[in-house]
Amino acid sequence: MAVQQRRGSKTRKAKRRTHYKLPTVTMVKCPSCGEYKLPHHACECGYYNEKVKV
Repeated sequence: MAVQQRRGSKTRKAKRRTHYKLPTVTMVKCPSCGEYKLPHHACECGYYNEKVKV
């Protein structure tokens, strides 16, 4: 098993972790009320796919 022989610098650690981030969330506007919502989900106003789903 590989064992670290020297201390790694802060820069080296930061370079290794550049891809450790959360993906951005896609939001779309509801055509009925204009509020932002997740795609393929019902809106707070009760609309989904231009129809009322209550």
